Amino acid sequence: MGKGSHYGKQGEARKFDPTFKGPIYNRGCTDIICCILFILALLGYFAVGILAWSQGDPRKVIYPTDSKGQFCGQVGTVLEKKPLLFYFNILKCASPLVLLEFQCPTTQICVERCPDKFMTLVKALKKKDDKEYYKQFCKEGVNMNKTAPEILTDGLCPSILTPSKNFTRRCLPALETLKGGIVVVGNQTTYMNAKGENINATDLLEASKKSNRVVEARAVAMRIFEDYTQSWHWILLGLVIAMLVSLIFILLLRCLAGIMIWVMIIMVIIVIGYGVFHCYMQYASLKGEAGSDVTIKDLGLQTDFSVYLQIRQTWLAFIIILCIVEVVIILLLIFLRKRILIAIALIKEASKAIGHVMSSLFYPLLTFALLTLVIAYWAITAVFLSTSNEPIYKVFNTTECSYSRDTCKPETFNSSNITTECPDAECLFAFYGGETVYHKYLILFQFYNLFLFFWCVNFVTALGQVTLAGAFASYYWAFKKPEDIPAFPVFNSLGRALRYHTGSLAFGSLILAIVQVIRVILEYMDQKLKGAQNRCAKFLLSCLKCCFWCLEKFIKFLNRNAYIMVAIYGKNFCTSAKDAFFLLMRNIVRVVVLDKVTDFLLFLGKLLIVGIVGICSFFFFTGQFKVAENVAPSLNYYWVPILTVVFGSYLIAHGFFSVYAMCVDTLFLCFLEDLERNDGTVDRPYFMPESLLSILKKSNDGLKTVD
Repeated sequence: MGKGSHYGKQGEARKFDPTFKGPIYNRGCTDIICCILFILALLGYFAVGILAWSQGDPRKVIYPTDSKGQFCGQVGTVLEKKPLLFYFNILKCASPLVLLEFQCPTTQICVERCPDKFMTLVKALKKKDDKEYYKQFCKEGVNMNKTAPEILTDGLCPSILTPSKNFTRRCLPALETLKGGIVVVGNQTTYMNAKGENINATDLLEASKKSNRVVEARAVAMRIFEDYTQSWHWILLGLVIAMLVSLIFILLLRCLAGIMIWVMIIMVIIVIGYGVFHCYMQYASLKGEAGSDVTIKDLGLQTDFSVYLQIRQTWLAFIIILCIVEVVIILLLIFLRKRILIAIALIKEASKAIGHVMSSLFYPLLTFALLTLVIAYWAITAVFLSTSNEPIYKVFNTTECSYSRDTCKPETFNSSNITTECPDAECLFAFYGGETVYHKYLILFQFYNLFLFFWCVNFVTALGQVTLAGAFASYYWAFKKPEDIPAFPVFNSLGRALRYHTGSLAFGSLILAIVQVIRVILEYMDQKLKGAQNRCAKFLLSCLKCCFWCLEKFIKFLNRNAYIMVAIYGKNFCTSAKDAFFLLMRNIVRVVVLDKVTDFLLFLGKLLIVGIVGICSFFFFTGQFKVAENVAPSLNYYWVPILTVVFGSYLIAHGFFSVYAMCVDTLFLCFLEDLERNDGTVDRPYFMPESLLSILKKSNDGLKTVD
């Protein structure tokens, strides 16, 4: 097929242009409307942040709140020395209303310490020492010279104290489970309340669990936070090691691309194989152990995740997953063995390009810094928005009352008609809410915060892709390398992207952000419909989730190639996306054969780095390295630093390898354009080196393609 011919619906091939020497410098601003829209959206985002920071109060997340809405233990307040929350009657926390109102229908006060013994009010009033001890768990200003019925009628003191422990700044019963599942509190299975009734410790356990629905989750979070404080320097060391391993791997890949690819493939197979072996040894060692045959389903949700590692089914699941991954990788390598040889040649050329544009290896640091800034701003704004509500007080009582659960104001409650009709009623703090215009639209502010977060993250990613694409395109279209490569290609490409194409980057990022927000909404709906019985709705929702997942992947692929065209020709986003799409469609076989195989090989490289660092961190934090046994920190969950190191290692490896991936994609697209523009003759020579020419069995004598 000759040059300049038409390709029908796949667009027209590029024509020879003797003046074309790579990225066009004489260009104008693109997608100006979207640029203005993005700037206005950012200004609105800053306004939402300022509004949230002026209204929010993160103390609501950190400190528990008493019945008056005051923070326990807050520095600079009268309750500074009373950091713990105490419940007058924790049995009322077992009420289903707790699930609706997020607060126990009982008086709560801030105390300095939790009670450590059984004691009733009646008994305490008989002795001076007991009276003083009991008084610290009563309301301020209580007259302990009154009779017990008078104090209880006015709701000034709890009727009974039980041994309690500090659990996430709350005094919860000191419950223990003995062998055989017997629940005790203070070494007793039952205790007697003020009315002389026997209360079972199991009932107390149920009430304790429901005292606050987030207590257990907060306890886990506190333990995880404690683990981070103990191991943060070791985590940092692990991430530095991951960065060094990634850098060494990239440098070796530049010098020994062919050898390193095969070493990488073999090492990935070995690392996964060792994972299968280790899991099998753990599985075999648990045989015959008491309780090891319990299933994950029977075990249920446990906050101590190490419990799962003590049952055989967990290790069996790990073995099956790793075996599947191993088999899939081996099969892909067998079927793609010829294509891998071709992809290695493309990676070699990418290594040369990176060698001439070494500053590109450090660009991911800028991307990482910008992404950190965006994530931090989103997280802080989300916290301040979620804590910008006002305290809501409601009427709580034990007898029949028409005002029960109505909203009230503590300042005017005692002078209202409610106390007359319901003598035992109290106006207690219920939850945080609000009736103002700001509070009504709070959910919209949160949605706006989430949407701008996706938009900004995608914009930062797009900026990196355009910058690197422009730099590597400058390398490819330099006829004499390195003489014709412009000075500071990365810096120049970044300047062009920000000066001329902010609108195009915002446009592509906006489309992707809209799809991602729709996916979040679908996930939210899926969570809400989990208990529903409508199978048709579930099926439809699953189909929508699948479709939008595929759409997001396609848009990411299209955007990536569109940004390469933007970097080279300086056209608007839609034109660039159309040109890139038609160019790829005209060479669809080469796209599948070359581009995707190189992506697979680079993914194996990331997998290898994560595997090496992950295995080393596992042996270190579990104390299996004899040399480091004494220096390894003592942790609640050893998987916390391991997962952090693994996830961080993947991000670091992805940052370095993303440069390679962008280089390969840019060179590949330029390669396809070169094939259409030129024919290898003296008048129209190829810009590609001989190594790339040999990939598709081409010669300088003419166009002869073998796919």
